[in-house]
Amino acid sequence: MLIVVLASCNTLASKNEKQGAANDSLHNNKLIIYQMFTRLFGNKNTTNKYYGSAEENGVGKFSDINDKALDSLKTLGITHIWYTGVIEHPTMRDYSSAGIQQDDPDVVKGKAGSPYAIKDCYDVDPDLATDVKNRVQEFESLVKRTHDHGLKVIIDFVPNHVARNYHSDAKPANVADFGANDDVAKTFSPQNDFYYITGKSFIVPKGVNAGGSDFKSPLKDNKFSETPAKATGNNVFSEAPSINDWYETIKLNYGVDYKNGETKHFEPKPSVWLKMRDILVFWANKHVDGFRCDMAEMVPVEFWGWVIPQVKKVNPQIVFIAEIYNPQVYQQYLTQGKFDYLYDKVGLYDAVKRLIKNDSLANTDDVVKLATADSAMSNNLLRFLENHDEERIASKGFAQKGENGIPGMIVSATLSGGPAMIYFGQEVGEHGDGKEGFGGEDSRTTLYDYWGVPAHQAWMNNGAFDGKGLSDDQKKLRAFYATLLNYSKNSDAIKYGKLLILSNDGLDRKSIAYVRKTDDKIVLVVVNFNRDKTINLNIQLPANLMEKKSEKKATVREILTHQNIEINDLSKGIPVQVSPMNGVIFELE
Repeated sequence: MLIVVLASCNTLASKNEKQGAANDSLHNNKLIIYQMFTRLFGNKNTTNKYYGSAEENGVGKFSDINDKALDSLKTLGITHIWYTGVIEHPTMRDYSSAGIQQDDPDVVKGKAGSPYAIKDCYDVDPDLATDVKNRVQEFESLVKRTHDHGLKVIIDFVPNHVARNYHSDAKPANVADFGANDDVAKTFSPQNDFYYITGKSFIVPKGVNAGGSDFKSPLKDNKFSETPAKATGNNVFSEAPSINDWYETIKLNYGVDYKNGETKHFEPKPSVWLKMRDILVFWANKHVDGFRCDMAEMVPVEFWGWVIPQVKKVNPQIVFIAEIYNPQVYQQYLTQGKFDYLYDKVGLYDAVKRLIKNDSLANTDDVVKLATADSAMSNNLLRFLENHDEERIASKGFAQKGENGIPGMIVSATLSGGPAMIYFGQEVGEHGDGKEGFGGEDSRTTLYDYWGVPAHQAWMNNGAFDGKGLSDDQKKLRAFYATLLNYSKNSDAIKYGKLLILSNDGLDRKSIAYVRKTDDKIVLVVVNFNRDKTINLNIQLPANLMEKKSEKKATVREILTHQNIEINDLSKGIPVQVSPMNGVIFELE
Protein backbone atom coordinates (compact mmCIF):
# COMPACT_ATOMS: atom_id res chain seq x y z
CA MET A 1 0.00 0.00 0.00
CA LEU A 2 1.18 3.51 -0.83
CA ILE A 3 -0.15 6.57 0.97
CA VAL A 4 0.77 10.08 -0.15
CA VAL A 5 0.06 13.45 1.53
CA LEU A 6 0.92 16.79 -0.11
CA ALA A 7 1.96 19.72 2.03
CA SER A 8 5.00 21.96 2.34
CA CYS A 9 7.95 20.40 4.12
CA ASN A 10 11.55 19.55 3.32
CA THR A 11 12.63 17.36 6.21
CA LEU A 12 12.70 13.60 6.44
CA ALA A 13 12.59 12.00 9.89
CA SER A 14 13.00 8.27 10.33
CA LYS A 15 10.17 6.03 11.45
CA ASN A 16 12.28 4.84 14.35
CA GLU A 17 12.87 8.42 15.49
CA LYS A 18 9.15 9.17 15.35
CA GLN A 19 8.30 5.93 17.12
CA GLY A 20 10.96 6.62 19.73
CA ALA A 21 9.63 10.09 20.39
CA ALA A 22 6.15 8.71 20.86
CA ASN A 23 7.42 6.05 23.25
CA ASP A 24 9.45 8.58 25.19
CA SER A 25 6.30 10.62 25.84
CA LEU A 26 4.35 7.46 26.74
CA HIS A 27 1.96 7.76 23.82
CA ASN A 28 2.02 5.40 20.86
CA ASN A 29 -1.29 6.69 19.56
CA LYS A 30 -2.29 10.01 18.07
CA LEU A 31 -4.54 11.92 20.45
CA ILE A 32 -7.66 13.48 18.96
CA ILE A 33 -8.98 15.92 21.55
CA TYR A 34 -12.47 17.38 21.68
CA GLN A 35 -12.56 20.52 23.80
CA MET A 36 -16.00 20.77 25.35
CA PHE A 37 -17.08 23.89 27.19
CA THR A 38 -19.11 21.87 29.66
CA ARG A 39 -21.46 24.66 30.80
CA LEU A 40 -22.63 25.27 27.22
CA PHE A 41 -22.42 21.80 25.66
CA GLY A 42 -25.73 20.36 26.89
CA ASN A 43 -27.74 23.60 26.95
CA LYS A 44 -30.88 23.20 24.81
CA ASN A 45 -32.27 26.69 25.53
CA THR A 46 -32.18 28.93 22.43
CA THR A 47 -33.32 32.21 24.06
CA ASN A 48 -29.87 33.86 24.07
CA LYS A 49 -30.90 37.01 25.88
CA TYR A 50 -28.13 39.58 26.26
CA TYR A 51 -26.65 39.08 29.70
CA GLY A 52 -29.34 36.53 30.49
CA SER A 53 -29.45 34.52 33.68
CA ALA A 54 -29.18 30.73 33.88
CA GLU A 55 -32.95 30.62 34.27
CA GLU A 56 -33.43 32.75 31.14
CA ASN A 57 -30.73 31.35 28.84
CA GLY A 58 -30.25 27.87 30.26
CA VAL A 59 -27.14 25.99 31.36
CA GLY A 60 -25.79 22.55 30.45
CA LYS A 61 -25.30 19.82 33.03
CA PHE A 62 -22.98 16.84 33.52
CA SER A 63 -26.01 14.62 32.96
CA ASP A 64 -26.58 16.11 29.48
CA ILE A 65 -23.37 14.43 28.35
CA ASN A 66 -25.13 11.12 27.96
CA ASP A 67 -24.40 7.84 26.20
CA LYS A 68 -25.69 9.15 22.87
CA ALA A 69 -23.44 12.20 23.06
CA LEU A 70 -20.39 10.13 23.91
CA ASP A 71 -21.16 7.57 21.19
CA SER A 72 -21.36 10.35 18.63
CA LEU A 73 -18.06 11.86 19.75
CA LYS A 74 -16.42 8.44 19.57
CA THR A 75 -17.56 7.99 15.96
CA LEU A 76 -16.19 11.45 15.16
CA GLY A 77 -12.74 10.03 15.88
CA ILE A 78 -12.25 11.54 19.34
CA THR A 79 -9.93 9.84 21.84
CA HIS A 80 -9.89 12.46 24.66
CA ILE A 81 -12.51 14.94 25.88
CA TRP A 82 -11.22 18.09 27.53
CA TYR A 83 -14.02 19.03 29.89
CA THR A 84 -13.42 22.77 30.13
CA GLY A 85 -14.70 24.76 33.09
CA VAL A 86 -15.32 21.84 35.44
CA ILE A 87 -13.51 23.16 38.53
CA GLU A 88 -15.55 25.58 40.68
CA HIS A 89 -15.27 29.25 39.80
CA PRO A 90 -17.11 32.40 41.00
CA THR A 91 -20.61 33.08 39.73
CA MET A 92 -23.38 35.60 40.37
CA ARG A 93 -25.77 32.76 41.20
CA ASP A 94 -26.46 32.23 44.87
CA TYR A 95 -25.63 28.70 46.03
CA SER A 96 -25.40 29.52 49.73
CA SER A 97 -28.24 27.08 50.46
CA ALA A 98 -25.87 24.32 49.35
CA GLY A 99 -23.15 25.53 51.71
CA ILE A 100 -21.22 27.43 49.03
CA GLN A 101 -19.98 30.91 49.94
CA GLN A 102 -21.61 33.67 47.89
CA ASP A 103 -19.32 35.60 45.51
CA ASP A 104 -18.99 39.37 45.30
CA PRO A 105 -20.17 40.38 41.80
CA ASP A 106 -17.52 43.13 41.60
CA VAL A 107 -14.91 40.43 40.94
CA VAL A 108 -17.01 38.11 38.77
CA LYS A 109 -16.78 38.41 34.98
CA GLY A 110 -20.19 37.76 33.45
CA LYS A 111 -23.15 36.26 35.27
CA ALA A 112 -21.73 32.76 34.92
CA GLY A 113 -18.14 33.74 35.78
CA SER A 114 -14.75 32.94 34.31
CA PRO A 115 -13.75 29.26 34.40
CA TYR A 116 -10.13 30.38 34.76
CA ALA A 117 -10.70 32.19 38.05
CA ILE A 118 -10.77 29.12 40.28
CA LYS A 119 -12.69 29.58 43.51
CA ASP A 120 -12.18 26.09 44.97
CA CYS A 121 -9.51 23.75 43.60
CA TYR A 122 -11.18 20.78 45.32
CA ASP A 123 -14.70 21.24 43.98
CA VAL A 124 -16.67 21.32 40.74
CA ASP A 125 -18.90 24.02 39.30
CA PRO A 126 -22.37 23.80 40.92
CA ASP A 127 -23.95 25.09 37.70
CA LEU A 128 -23.12 21.73 36.12
CA ALA A 129 -24.97 19.60 38.65
CA THR A 130 -28.57 18.46 38.58
CA ASP A 131 -28.37 18.07 42.36
CA VAL A 132 -25.90 20.68 43.62
CA LYS A 133 -25.17 18.83 46.85
CA ASN A 134 -24.27 15.75 44.80
CA ARG A 135 -22.12 17.64 42.27
CA VAL A 136 -18.82 15.79 42.84
CA GLN A 137 -20.54 12.42 42.51
CA GLU A 138 -22.17 13.60 39.26
CA PHE A 139 -18.71 14.52 37.94
CA GLU A 140 -17.34 11.13 38.98
CA SER A 141 -20.22 9.48 37.12
CA LEU A 142 -19.32 11.49 34.00
CA VAL A 143 -15.71 10.31 34.25
CA LYS A 144 -16.86 6.69 34.50
CA ARG A 145 -19.37 7.15 31.66
CA THR A 146 -16.66 8.65 29.47
CA HIS A 147 -14.30 5.76 30.22
CA ASP A 148 -17.06 3.23 29.54
CA HIS A 149 -17.22 4.62 25.99
CA GLY A 150 -13.49 4.13 25.47
CA LEU A 151 -12.72 7.84 25.81
CA LYS A 152 -10.31 9.60 28.15
CA VAL A 153 -10.86 12.64 30.37
CA ILE A 154 -8.80 15.85 30.45
CA ILE A 155 -9.59 18.71 32.85
CA ASP A 156 -8.11 22.14 33.42
CA PHE A 157 -5.37 22.81 35.95
CA VAL A 158 -4.97 26.54 36.61
CA PRO A 159 -1.69 26.98 38.52
CA ASN A 160 -0.77 30.63 37.99
CA HIS A 161 -3.69 32.32 39.74
CA VAL A 162 -6.89 31.80 41.70
CA ALA A 163 -10.11 33.79 42.08
CA ARG A 164 -9.80 36.98 44.07
CA ASN A 165 -12.42 35.63 46.45
CA TYR A 166 -10.89 32.14 46.72
CA HIS A 167 -12.52 30.03 49.40
CA SER A 168 -12.60 26.24 49.47
CA ASP A 169 -15.70 24.63 50.97
CA ALA A 170 -14.62 21.17 49.83
CA LYS A 171 -10.94 20.94 50.78
CA PRO A 172 -9.77 17.96 52.88
CA ALA A 173 -9.70 18.53 56.62
CA ASN A 174 -5.92 18.96 56.83
CA VAL A 175 -5.67 21.49 53.97
CA ALA A 176 -5.31 25.25 54.51
CA ASP A 177 -6.74 27.69 51.97
CA PHE A 178 -4.35 29.69 49.81
CA GLY A 179 -3.22 32.69 51.79
CA ALA A 180 -4.57 31.47 55.14
CA ASN A 181 -1.13 31.44 56.76
CA ASP A 182 0.47 34.34 54.84
CA ASP A 183 2.37 37.14 56.52
CA VAL A 184 0.47 39.98 54.86
CA ALA A 185 2.92 42.57 56.15
CA LYS A 186 5.51 41.29 53.63
CA THR A 187 5.38 42.17 49.95
CA PHE A 188 7.17 38.88 49.20
CA SER A 189 8.02 35.81 51.20
CA PRO A 190 8.79 32.36 49.74
CA GLN A 191 6.27 30.87 52.14
CA ASN A 192 3.48 33.32 51.29
CA ASP A 193 0.94 32.05 48.78
CA PHE A 194 0.25 35.54 47.41
CA TYR A 195 2.11 38.77 46.61
CA TYR A 196 0.97 41.82 48.57
CA ILE A 197 0.85 45.52 47.84
CA THR A 198 1.35 46.53 51.44
CA GLY A 199 -0.39 49.61 52.75
CA LYS A 200 -2.84 49.69 49.84
CA SER A 201 -6.39 48.45 49.31
CA PHE A 202 -7.61 46.83 46.10
CA ILE A 203 -9.44 49.17 43.74
CA VAL A 204 -12.18 47.67 41.57
CA PRO A 205 -11.40 48.70 37.97
CA LYS A 206 -13.46 51.49 36.45
CA GLY A 207 -16.02 50.28 33.95
CA VAL A 208 -16.66 47.02 35.76
CA ASN A 209 -20.34 46.27 35.55
CA ALA A 210 -22.40 43.28 34.65
CA GLY A 211 -22.31 43.36 30.87
CA GLY A 212 -20.08 46.10 29.55
CA SER A 213 -20.33 49.88 29.27
CA ASP A 214 -23.92 49.84 27.97
CA PHE A 215 -25.33 47.59 30.70
CA LYS A 216 -25.69 48.71 34.32
CA SER A 217 -26.07 46.06 36.99
CA PRO A 218 -27.46 46.55 40.47
CA LEU A 219 -25.35 43.56 41.51
CA LYS A 220 -22.06 45.45 41.18
CA ASP A 221 -21.47 48.26 43.65
CA ASN A 222 -17.64 48.73 43.53
CA LYS A 223 -17.45 47.98 47.24
CA PHE A 224 -15.40 44.77 47.10
CA SER A 225 -12.92 44.94 49.98
CA GLU A 226 -9.36 43.60 49.97
CA THR A 227 -6.66 44.99 52.27
CA PRO A 228 -3.79 44.74 51.67
CA ALA A 229 -4.28 44.40 47.93
CA LYS A 230 -2.88 41.30 46.26
CA ALA A 231 -1.05 41.16 42.91
CA THR A 232 -3.26 40.35 39.92
CA GLY A 233 -2.94 37.11 37.92
CA ASN A 234 -1.34 38.60 34.81
CA ASN A 235 1.62 39.92 36.86
CA VAL A 236 0.13 43.29 37.73
CA PHE A 237 1.85 44.29 40.98
CA SER A 238 -0.47 47.19 41.69
CA GLU A 239 -3.57 47.72 43.80
CA ALA A 240 -5.39 49.10 40.74
CA PRO A 241 -5.52 46.68 37.78
CA SER A 242 -7.42 47.82 34.70
CA ILE A 243 -10.62 46.44 33.21
CA ASN A 244 -8.41 44.70 30.61
CA ASP A 245 -6.33 42.90 33.25
CA TRP A 246 -7.24 39.63 34.92
CA TYR A 247 -8.57 41.73 37.79
CA GLU A 248 -10.78 38.90 39.10
CA THR A 249 -7.70 36.77 39.88
CA ILE A 250 -4.76 36.76 42.30
CA LYS A 251 -1.23 35.81 41.25
CA LEU A 252 0.14 32.76 43.09
CA ASN A 253 3.67 32.83 44.51
CA TYR A 254 5.97 29.97 43.49
CA GLY A 255 8.99 31.50 45.19
CA VAL A 256 9.95 34.04 42.51
CA ASP A 257 10.67 37.53 43.84
CA TYR A 258 9.67 39.70 40.89
CA LYS A 259 10.59 42.94 42.65
CA ASN A 260 14.22 41.87 43.06
CA GLY A 261 15.33 40.66 39.66
CA GLU A 262 13.05 37.61 39.59
CA THR A 263 15.29 35.88 42.11
CA LYS A 264 14.25 32.30 42.84
CA HIS A 265 13.66 30.88 46.31
CA PHE A 266 12.82 27.21 45.76
CA GLU A 267 14.41 25.57 48.83
CA PRO A 268 12.68 24.75 51.05
CA LYS A 269 9.76 24.13 48.71
CA PRO A 270 7.35 27.08 48.71
CA SER A 271 3.92 26.46 50.21
CA VAL A 272 2.23 26.83 46.79
CA TRP A 273 4.32 23.98 45.33
CA LEU A 274 3.08 21.57 47.98
CA LYS A 275 -0.53 22.70 47.76
CA MET A 276 -0.59 22.40 43.97
CA ARG A 277 0.95 18.92 44.09
CA ASP A 278 -1.77 17.80 46.48
CA ILE A 279 -4.48 19.26 44.21
CA LEU A 280 -3.14 17.44 41.16
CA VAL A 281 -2.91 14.16 43.07
CA PHE A 282 -6.48 14.68 44.35
CA TRP A 283 -7.86 14.82 40.79
CA ALA A 284 -5.55 12.10 39.50
CA ASN A 285 -7.08 9.85 42.16
CA LYS A 286 -10.48 10.63 40.66
CA HIS A 287 -9.27 8.89 37.49
CA VAL A 288 -8.87 11.87 35.19
CA ASP A 289 -6.46 11.04 32.37
CA GLY A 290 -4.82 14.39 31.80
CA PHE A 291 -4.46 18.05 32.65
CA ARG A 292 -4.48 21.02 30.31
CA CYS A 293 -2.29 23.44 32.28
CA ASP A 294 -3.39 27.04 31.91
CA MET A 295 -0.65 29.62 31.20
CA ALA A 296 2.02 27.08 32.11
CA GLU A 297 4.94 29.34 31.18
CA MET A 298 3.90 31.86 33.85
CA VAL A 299 4.84 29.21 36.43
CA PRO A 300 8.55 28.33 36.95
CA VAL A 301 9.68 25.39 34.84
CA GLU A 302 11.40 24.00 37.93
CA PHE A 303 7.99 23.45 39.54
CA TRP A 304 6.76 21.39 36.59
CA GLY A 305 9.89 19.26 36.54
CA TRP A 306 9.31 18.54 40.22
CA VAL A 307 5.54 17.99 40.26
CA ILE A 308 4.80 16.08 37.03
CA PRO A 309 6.87 12.99 37.99
CA GLN A 310 5.11 12.92 41.37
CA VAL A 311 1.67 12.92 39.77
CA LYS A 312 2.74 10.24 37.30
CA LYS A 313 3.48 7.96 40.25
CA VAL A 314 -0.30 7.91 40.73
CA ASN A 315 -0.92 7.23 37.02
CA PRO A 316 2.11 6.83 34.73
CA GLN A 317 -0.08 7.36 31.65
CA ILE A 318 -1.57 10.68 32.77
CA VAL A 319 -1.06 13.44 30.18
CA PHE A 320 0.19 16.98 30.82
CA ILE A 321 -0.50 19.63 28.16
CA ALA A 322 1.02 23.11 28.52
CA GLU A 323 -0.69 26.25 27.28
CA ILE A 324 2.44 28.07 26.19
CA TYR A 325 3.19 30.87 23.73
CA ASN A 326 6.95 31.43 23.78
CA PRO A 327 8.73 29.14 21.26
CA GLN A 328 12.07 30.01 22.88
CA VAL A 329 11.17 27.88 25.92
CA TYR A 330 9.33 25.01 24.19
CA GLN A 331 12.23 22.60 24.49
CA GLN A 332 12.85 23.57 28.11
CA TYR A 333 9.25 22.83 29.10
CA LEU A 334 9.44 19.44 27.38
CA THR A 335 12.78 18.34 28.81
CA GLN A 336 13.23 20.12 32.13
CA GLY A 337 9.51 20.67 32.71
CA LYS A 338 8.59 17.13 31.59
CA PHE A 339 5.41 18.09 29.74
CA ASP A 340 4.02 15.61 27.24
CA TYR A 341 2.55 18.18 24.85
CA LEU A 342 2.68 21.92 24.19
CA TYR A 343 0.25 24.29 22.47
CA ASP A 344 1.38 25.17 18.94
CA LYS A 345 -0.51 28.44 18.72
CA VAL A 346 2.28 30.89 17.89
CA GLY A 347 3.65 28.49 15.28
CA LEU A 348 1.33 26.48 13.04
CA TYR A 349 -1.97 28.00 14.17
CA ASP A 350 -0.91 31.56 13.38
CA ALA A 351 0.65 30.57 10.05
CA VAL A 352 -2.41 28.61 8.93
CA LYS A 353 -4.82 31.30 10.09
CA ARG A 354 -3.04 33.86 7.90
CA LEU A 355 -3.49 31.54 4.92
CA ILE A 356 -7.16 30.88 5.63
CA LYS A 357 -7.85 34.62 6.03
CA ASN A 358 -6.04 35.26 2.73
CA ASP A 359 -3.74 37.81 4.34
CA SER A 360 -1.54 39.56 1.80
CA LEU A 361 1.68 38.28 3.41
CA ALA A 362 0.45 34.72 4.00
CA ASN A 363 2.70 32.09 2.47
CA THR A 364 2.95 28.32 2.78
CA ASP A 365 6.70 28.81 3.14
CA ASP A 366 5.89 29.72 6.75
CA VAL A 367 4.47 26.24 7.27
CA VAL A 368 7.54 24.66 5.68
CA LYS A 369 9.88 26.64 7.92
CA LEU A 370 7.91 25.64 11.01
CA ALA A 371 7.83 21.98 10.03
CA THR A 372 11.59 22.05 9.54
CA ALA A 373 12.36 23.93 12.75
CA ASP A 374 9.99 21.85 14.89
CA SER A 375 10.84 18.44 13.43
CA ALA A 376 12.55 17.20 16.61
CA MET A 377 9.53 18.00 18.79
CA SER A 378 6.69 17.85 16.25
CA ASN A 379 5.04 14.85 17.94
CA ASN A 380 4.85 16.88 21.14
CA LEU A 381 2.99 19.84 19.61
CA LEU A 382 -0.80 20.09 19.92
CA ARG A 383 -2.32 21.45 16.70
CA PHE A 384 -5.74 23.14 16.45
CA LEU A 385 -7.74 25.75 14.56
CA GLU A 386 -10.16 26.59 17.36
CA ASN A 387 -10.25 26.69 21.14
CA HIS A 388 -12.04 28.83 23.72
CA ASP A 389 -9.53 31.69 23.33
CA GLU A 390 -9.57 31.87 19.55
CA GLU A 391 -12.05 33.11 16.96
CA ARG A 392 -14.47 30.63 15.45
CA ILE A 393 -13.46 29.64 11.92
CA ALA A 394 -16.95 30.43 10.60
CA SER A 395 -17.07 33.83 12.33
CA LYS A 396 -17.08 37.16 10.55
CA GLY A 397 -13.71 37.93 12.07
CA PHE A 398 -12.00 34.80 10.75
CA ALA A 399 -13.12 32.81 7.68
CA GLN A 400 -16.88 33.48 7.37
CA LYS A 401 -17.77 29.80 6.93
CA GLY A 402 -16.59 26.53 8.42
CA GLU A 403 -15.67 24.99 5.06
CA ASN A 404 -12.87 27.53 4.67
CA GLY A 405 -11.09 25.78 7.52
CA ILE A 406 -10.78 22.50 5.60
CA PRO A 407 -7.23 22.95 4.19
CA GLY A 408 -5.92 24.22 7.53
CA MET A 409 -7.49 21.34 9.44
CA ILE A 410 -5.97 18.80 7.04
CA VAL A 411 -2.52 20.27 7.70
CA SER A 412 -3.14 20.46 11.46
CA ALA A 413 -4.18 16.80 11.64
CA THR A 414 -1.64 15.22 9.27
CA LEU A 415 1.61 17.20 9.47
CA SER A 416 2.82 15.23 12.49
CA GLY A 417 1.96 12.36 14.80
CA GLY A 418 1.23 14.82 17.60
CA PRO A 419 -2.27 15.48 18.92
CA ALA A 420 -4.95 17.35 17.02
CA MET A 421 -7.81 19.19 18.71
CA ILE A 422 -11.18 20.63 17.75
CA TYR A 423 -13.53 22.85 19.78
CA PHE A 424 -17.16 21.83 20.25
CA GLY A 425 -19.25 23.19 17.37
CA GLN A 426 -16.25 23.60 15.08
CA GLU A 427 -17.19 20.43 13.23
CA VAL A 428 -20.60 21.88 12.28
CA GLY A 429 -19.49 25.43 11.48
CA GLU A 430 -20.48 27.32 14.64
CA HIS A 431 -20.03 31.02 13.89
CA GLY A 432 -19.81 32.53 17.40
CA ASP A 433 -22.11 35.44 16.56
CA GLY A 434 -23.94 37.35 19.24
CA LYS A 435 -23.28 39.83 22.03
CA GLU A 436 -23.72 37.48 24.93
CA GLY A 437 -22.84 39.72 27.89
CA PHE A 438 -19.35 40.19 29.28
CA GLY A 439 -18.03 38.18 26.33
CA GLY A 440 -19.26 40.80 23.87
CA GLU A 441 -19.29 40.55 20.08
CA ASP A 442 -15.83 39.08 19.49
CA SER A 443 -16.24 36.15 17.04
CA ARG A 444 -15.83 33.73 19.95
CA THR A 445 -18.17 31.60 22.02
CA THR A 446 -18.49 33.25 25.41
CA LEU A 447 -16.59 32.01 28.46
CA TYR A 448 -18.43 34.21 30.94
CA ASP A 449 -22.12 34.04 30.10
CA TYR A 450 -25.08 31.66 29.97
CA TRP A 451 -25.68 31.01 26.29
CA GLY A 452 -26.87 28.60 23.64
CA VAL A 453 -24.55 27.63 20.78
CA PRO A 454 -26.79 27.46 17.66
CA ALA A 455 -24.90 25.20 15.24
CA HIS A 456 -23.95 22.85 18.06
CA GLN A 457 -27.58 22.82 19.25
CA ALA A 458 -28.68 21.82 15.74
CA TRP A 459 -26.44 18.76 15.96
CA MET A 460 -27.55 18.09 19.55
CA ASN A 461 -31.19 18.08 18.36
CA ASN A 462 -32.74 18.54 21.79
CA GLY A 463 -30.61 15.81 23.34
CA ALA A 464 -30.87 13.18 20.59
CA PHE A 465 -27.31 13.95 19.41
CA ASP A 466 -28.21 12.70 15.95
CA GLY A 467 -27.52 15.77 13.81
CA LYS A 468 -31.03 15.91 12.39
CA GLY A 469 -31.21 19.64 12.95
CA LEU A 470 -28.19 20.30 10.74
CA SER A 471 -28.30 21.68 7.21
CA ASP A 472 -26.88 19.58 4.38
CA ASP A 473 -23.72 21.73 4.36
CA GLN A 474 -23.26 21.25 8.09
CA LYS A 475 -23.69 17.49 7.72
CA LYS A 476 -21.04 17.45 4.98
CA LEU A 477 -18.64 19.46 7.14
CA ARG A 478 -19.07 17.10 10.09
CA ALA A 479 -18.57 14.11 7.79
CA PHE A 480 -15.30 15.67 6.62
CA TYR A 481 -14.10 16.02 10.22
CA ALA A 482 -15.10 12.44 11.03
CA THR A 483 -13.22 11.08 8.01
CA LEU A 484 -10.10 13.21 8.60
CA LEU A 485 -9.86 12.62 12.34
CA ASN A 486 -10.47 8.88 12.18
CA TYR A 487 -7.96 8.46 9.38
CA SER A 488 -5.32 10.56 11.13
CA LYS A 489 -5.82 8.63 14.35
CA ASN A 490 -5.51 5.21 12.70
CA SER A 491 -2.87 5.75 10.00
CA ASP A 492 0.60 4.55 10.93
CA ALA A 493 2.04 6.85 8.28
CA ILE A 494 0.46 9.88 9.97
CA LYS A 495 1.40 8.71 13.46
CA TYR A 496 4.97 7.61 12.83
CA GLY A 497 5.90 8.39 9.24
CA LYS A 498 8.79 10.42 7.93
CA LEU A 499 7.89 13.88 6.68
CA LEU A 500 9.03 15.07 3.27
CA ILE A 501 8.01 18.40 1.79
CA LEU A 502 7.52 18.26 -1.96
CA SER A 503 8.19 20.91 -4.56
CA ASN A 504 6.30 21.11 -7.83
CA ASP A 505 6.00 23.67 -10.61
CA GLY A 506 2.23 23.80 -10.10
CA LEU A 507 2.44 24.80 -6.45
CA ASP A 508 2.17 28.45 -5.49
CA ARG A 509 2.51 30.48 -2.28
CA LYS A 510 -1.00 29.43 -1.21
CA SER A 511 -0.63 25.66 -1.70
CA ILE A 512 1.46 22.93 -0.16
CA ALA A 513 2.26 19.24 -0.66
CA TYR A 514 4.00 16.71 1.60
CA VAL A 515 4.55 13.02 2.10
CA ARG A 516 4.32 10.95 5.28
CA LYS A 517 6.13 7.61 4.84
CA THR A 518 6.81 4.48 6.86
CA ASP A 519 8.79 1.47 5.64
CA ASP A 520 5.73 0.02 3.92
CA LYS A 521 3.38 2.97 3.44
CA ILE A 522 3.39 6.40 1.81
CA VAL A 523 0.74 9.10 2.34
CA LEU A 524 0.46 12.09 0.02
CA VAL A 525 -1.41 15.25 1.11
CA VAL A 526 -2.02 18.31 -1.06
CA VAL A 527 -3.87 21.41 0.20
CA ASN A 528 -4.98 24.56 -1.56
CA PHE A 529 -5.52 27.79 0.41
CA ASN A 530 -6.42 29.81 -2.70
CA ARG A 531 -9.91 31.30 -2.45
CA ASP A 532 -10.71 31.18 -6.18
CA LYS A 533 -8.09 29.04 -7.90
CA THR A 534 -8.14 25.31 -8.63
CA ILE A 535 -4.73 23.63 -8.57
CA ASN A 536 -3.88 21.05 -11.24
CA LEU A 537 -0.65 19.16 -10.63
CA ASN A 538 1.24 16.10 -11.69
CA ILE A 539 3.05 14.95 -8.58
CA GLN A 540 6.31 13.15 -9.29
CA LEU A 541 7.31 11.24 -6.19
CA PRO A 542 11.05 11.18 -5.41
CA ALA A 543 12.77 8.04 -6.68
CA ASN A 544 13.97 6.99 -3.22
CA LEU A 545 10.36 6.77 -2.05
CA MET A 546 9.51 4.32 -4.82
CA GLU A 547 12.33 1.80 -4.31
CA LYS A 548 9.96 -0.98 -3.23
CA LYS A 549 7.29 -0.12 -5.77
CA SER A 550 8.39 -2.10 -8.83
CA GLU A 551 5.08 -2.27 -10.74
CA LYS A 552 4.00 0.74 -12.74
CA LYS A 553 0.25 0.36 -12.31
CA ALA A 554 -1.36 1.55 -9.10
CA THR A 555 -4.77 2.21 -7.60
CA VAL A 556 -4.88 5.49 -5.73
CA ARG A 557 -7.61 5.95 -3.12
CA GLU A 558 -8.54 9.49 -2.09
CA ILE A 559 -9.33 9.27 1.62
CA LEU A 560 -11.71 12.22 2.01
CA THR A 561 -13.98 11.37 -0.93
CA HIS A 562 -13.44 7.58 -0.94
CA GLN A 563 -12.81 7.69 -4.69
CA ASN A 564 -10.32 5.50 -6.55
CA ILE A 565 -8.01 6.62 -9.35
CA GLU A 566 -6.34 4.12 -11.65
CA ILE A 567 -2.78 5.02 -12.71
CA ASN A 568 -1.22 3.11 -15.61
CA ASP A 569 2.34 4.36 -15.16
CA LEU A 570 3.23 5.52 -11.67
CA SER A 571 6.67 6.63 -12.82
CA LYS A 572 5.03 9.42 -14.82
CA GLY A 573 3.48 10.92 -11.71
CA ILE A 574 0.14 11.23 -9.94
CA PRO A 575 -2.42 13.64 -11.40
CA VAL A 576 -3.87 15.85 -8.68
CA GLN A 577 -6.66 18.41 -8.81
CA VAL A 578 -7.55 20.44 -5.70
CA SER A 579 -10.45 22.89 -5.67
CA PRO A 580 -10.19 26.23 -3.81
CA MET A 581 -9.95 26.03 0.01
CA ASN A 582 -9.74 22.27 -0.07
CA GLY A 583 -7.31 19.38 0.09
CA VAL A 584 -6.75 15.75 -0.83
CA ILE A 585 -5.16 12.78 0.91
CA PHE A 586 -4.07 9.94 -1.38
CA GLU A 587 -3.44 6.32 -0.54
CA LEU A 588 -1.88 4.19 -3.27
CA GLU A 589 -2.36 0.45 -3.58
